[in-house]
Amino acid sequence: MKKGEAKHKIEQISEQLRTHNYSYYVLSEPSISDYDFDMLLEELQKLEEQFPQFAFEDSPTKRVGGEITKNFKTVKHKYQMLSLGNSYSKEDIVDFETRIKKLVENELEYICELKYDGVAIGITYENGKLVQAVTRGDGVQGDDITANVKTIRSIPLQLKGNDYPDEFEIRGELFYPKNVFEALNKEREEIGEDLYANARNTASGTLKMQDSSIVAQRKLDCYLYFVLGENLPFETHYESIEKAGEWGFKIPTEKRNYIRKCKSIDEIFEFINYWDKERNNLNFEIDGVVIKVNNYARQEEIGFTAKSPKWAIAYKFKAEKVSTKLLEITYQVGRTGSITPVANLQPVLLAGTTVKRASLHNADQIEKIDVRVNDTVFVEKGGEIIPKIVGVEVKQRDIFSEPTKYIDSCPECETTLVRKDGDAKHYCPNEWGCPPQIKGKMQHFISRKAMNIDGLGEETIDLLFKTGLAITIADLYELNYDQLFELESFKEKKSQNIIDGLIDSKQIPFERVLYGIGIRYVGETVAKKLARQFKNIDKISSASFEELIAADEIGDKIAESIIYFFSVGENVELINRLRVHVQFELSEDQLANATTKLEGLIFVVSGVFSKFSRDELKNTIEQNGGKVSSSISKKTSYIVAGENMGPSKLAKAEKLEVTIINEDKFLKLIQ
Repeated sequence: MKKGEAKHKIEQISEQLRTHNYSYYVLSEPSISDYDFDMLLEELQKLEEQFPQFAFEDSPTKRVGGEITKNFKTVKHKYQMLSLGNSYSKEDIVDFETRIKKLVENELEYICELKYDGVAIGITYENGKLVQAVTRGDGVQGDDITANVKTIRSIPLQLKGNDYPDEFEIRGELFYPKNVFEALNKEREEIGEDLYANARNTASGTLKMQDSSIVAQRKLDCYLYFVLGENLPFETHYESIEKAGEWGFKIPTEKRNYIRKCKSIDEIFEFINYWDKERNNLNFEIDGVVIKVNNYARQEEIGFTAKSPKWAIAYKFKAEKVSTKLLEITYQVGRTGSITPVANLQPVLLAGTTVKRASLHNADQIEKIDVRVNDTVFVEKGGEIIPKIVGVEVKQRDIFSEPTKYIDSCPECETTLVRKDGDAKHYCPNEWGCPPQIKGKMQHFISRKAMNIDGLGEETIDLLFKTGLAITIADLYELNYDQLFELESFKEKKSQNIIDGLIDSKQIPFERVLYGIGIRYVGETVAKKLARQFKNIDKISSASFEELIAADEIGDKIAESIIYFFSVGENVELINRLRVHVQFELSEDQLANATTKLEGLIFVVSGVFSKFSRDELKNTIEQNGGKVSSSISKKTSYIVAGENMGPSKLAKAEKLEVTIINEDKFLKLIQ
């Protein structure tokens, strides 16, 4: 075959296969038999081997996989992957609408969508080509699984049409179709391997496989339903989904009733009630319905909390409930010393998972439901990951059964437990001598959101503690290569990775170090606020109660916890040992950019900007001592307005006589 003829043939077959693939996997309307599809694919593969110069980068043959990924690179999300607040009743949805109507004066239209029980994914396209796919991870950063995602046939490698943005991200949910998951388990049963218990967890594990050809064989599927990007040409969420369908994405369609526009709570619950009954007839798992405000301008007016959008909520279907026998109650000790009672159960199948343990929460909960060892109990898996006991079959109880007596001493170190007024949990006060607390503090310190120390994990921390090589986080920085290499199962590379990870962590910025040392109630956001307010650890440690509560978002409980932390001699010694290893003050760059020019001023950011992204603008306000609020009030100093500022925000600003400035005037404030 001549080169020109081969080039034309490759182009022709590639286009045929793309069309057939779209019809089969996206529209679920096969236009060719499986055999004929495979024959075409085989013909294309042979042509590409003979004439590789004419093979397309996004050729249909790439769907079969073969690329090996030994380490999945961690990637920071351009747009944070937030979670949704959960609801379980009509009252919750009414409360949701009441809250947002206080922020928006216009009539609202809602979009109801299925809540897919799968693995969240964000896929980036540039000039119509798939360039990157990233898992949710912790919402801030995830793993790059591009090679594996390219094997999923319902996800386009090249978009249809030509009216898509130059660059955008689309998010959705990857999952196993029920029939595919059942076939996978049947195959494992036939070869004598353990069955997979849960489709979602199996999908997650499949996406992290090193060999993409195995992922290709697993036949994962995907629905995509959320388009993100700069200056997108859409006014509503529904409009963006419809357009994504035109570009070739598998989207939830109104034709199948997977998505619906609603004007009222009654219409929302009509959709919810329908799918609560019909969900078992789907070929994929759903665990609820997502309700979103449709209009983008209204979404912006309503805003976000630190963890979730205020303009969306998830309604969770009532969980399946089963009964089983409670064999034993054990008690776990957390890193802060909190005691959690755990019910050890006779194994039972619940929502596709074999359940052996369930949370009992605290002493009050045990007393409230009067749960006892050997009881027949009802177990539910609601909105929580861990199943919980929700009741007892008292009629089946042994007549000699005695009420559960909550422990009064720590199960690990035997220290007498304490319970402060207002606390639901008991605590072990022996924070410097109780093994789970010591190890928990180290595990928190090395975690991704804190020091992110490569090579260290829970098992390694456990081993270092058992061998006495590390009993505080400061000890980690005094480890050497020889000590690690002598440990069981440690080799050159593993030992060196840990040493390198510890060295790299010395550059982690102050706010993450502050979060990592584990002061009770000081989470990521509070640590950032403290670092910006006080600049270094010494000013925080010496701050009075009044100085602490004067800082943004620092309340009485947090202030008391900080003061207590620095009053403990062991904590002071720990900080002093860490000084030579980690950053206990803002860097020179951070200090150089930090001013007090906006101190005492409260800003609301609204609209689309040309010189800043919204996050950059908010960070700049905070770096200069200002505070960012999501809603307008009498306390608001300025609204920094870009294009497409919401009309109700504008009306509210005028009503309250709040000054509105553009980004140029904002820059003058800080120059």
